[in-house]
Amino acid sequence: MPGFDVPDHVRPVRDQVLAFMTERVEPAEPVLHAGGEEAAALLLDLQGQAKAEGLWALGHPSELGGGGMPFADYVYVNEVQGRSEYGQLALGTFTLQDSLMLHAHASESQRSRWLEPLVAAEIWPSFAMTEPAVASSDPTQLQTTATLDGDQWVISGRKWFTTGANRAAYTTVMCRTEPDAPDHAAFSMIIVPTDTPGYEIIRETPVLGIRGGHCEVVYDDVRVPADHLLGERGRGFVIAQQRLGPGRIFHAMRWLGQAQRAFDLLCQRLVSREAFGSSLASKQLMQQHVFDSYAQIQACRLLTLHAADAVDRGGDARVEIGAVKVVGAKMLHDVIDRAVQAHGAAGLTDDTPLSHMYRAARFARIYDGPDEVHIQSVARRLLKTYRDGATHSFAG
Repeated sequence: MPGFDVPDHVRPVRDQVLAFMTERVEPAEPVLHAGGEEAAALLLDLQGQAKAEGLWALGHPSELGGGGMPFADYVYVNEVQGRSEYGQLALGTFTLQDSLMLHAHASESQRSRWLEPLVAAEIWPSFAMTEPAVASSDPTQLQTTATLDGDQWVISGRKWFTTGANRAAYTTVMCRTEPDAPDHAAFSMIIVPTDTPGYEIIRETPVLGIRGGHCEVVYDDVRVPADHLLGERGRGFVIAQQRLGPGRIFHAMRWLGQAQRAFDLLCQRLVSREAFGSSLASKQLMQQHVFDSYAQIQACRLLTLHAADAVDRGGDARVEIGAVKVVGAKMLHDVIDRAVQAHGAAGLTDDTPLSHMYRAARFARIYDGPDEVHIQSVARRLLKTYRDGATHSFAG
């Protein structure tokens, strides 16, 4: 199991990434938040620096042009990379989930067209699963269809929260292709270039006021060649879970990075600010914030490393992944909330990064499956163990 301490062989590159984040990415956030040409140029410059310094795409397999860092090592790097939402973009890891999905399932022609430029960030990906008209936490309800017409797939439907569609070269779309099959064998993944006729971005949907490239897209009889099918027909659920499972671990490690940054801001505020004749750090209620935040971060870090180990060993890690998705999202929200409270009115403004971090943290309890779905799934799996006459081993 990955240890609580950073392994000696990982620490040098982790320290490099931490310095890159604190000295270059975090100071660039105001410009990057503003968007526009200046932000695009700055991001491109940061990406060039990361490539030049050997920090690019560290978690991608080496045969794809990445750093080839093993999953069990990469989690420690992802932790510090997560201090800023722009870490993924600056360091080239924002394509990791989609790259691994293509690496596992793409044909040779798909690999040459999409995968190789994806790892180099010459193109951007997007992934379409969620739909506005149904509860997408139950993906068996998804309504977007794809029908084979000769040598073309014809796709009809509407997706939203297709992150990055407004700049992506393609979208991997989960469609119902097997209407007579059982629900979990009824869907397939199809690659749709975003310049295909009938592919129309209706709007970008801000999340609590943050414009993060979450797009609503209509597929109006979109036609793509039959060879744009990713993997086998009817395997959409399997491919989706292979993509989303490790992704939730990546989220949780990045959340730890954000929470640790918020913890730093909390403590720095308390030791530097005075009220009613003494330091905020001397107030018991403020000390409670420090204690609770420390305990949550440490507990969540251990839970996340345990989940990462379960994934790395290749077993069924659905309980561990579901648990860390829920606990990690709550931990992130709570720690940032305490930091906002300690900053008073300043915490509500953009004078610190906390306002933006707080809004983004609330979203964490929804994306990649809401809390309620993961809680129910984890509890059901644990209870099944007891119905079968066994017990759960917390020792692994």
